[in-house]
Amino acid sequence: MPGPVVLESGRLILHGEMGFASVLALLEQTRPLLLDGHGPLEIDLAEVGRVDSAGLALMIEWMRLAQQGGRELRFLNLPPQLMAIAQASDLDGVLPLE
Repeated sequence: MPGPVVLESGRLILHGEMGFASVLALLEQTRPLLLDGHGPLEIDLAEVGRVDSAGLALMIEWMRLAQQGGRELRFLNLPPQLMAIAQASDLDGVLPLE
């Protein structure tokens, strides 16, 4: 299951997993921040452990929600496993990575 989601002045810090078992809960936790928030939002993934392709799908959904909510979104500190999945899927050039 996902760990805590902490919001610090425009930065969402995730802890735990981003996999098939956790992405729906993460999506429900973060949806209001993306749709109803204001200003740019950074999602920091430095503390994320295990990741699979469902985590990448969640990032794409976050991008869609941010666009719908009029928020600028950036992903920080992608774990190497997630970056490898993004590169294999040719999405590393599409994702707003920092």
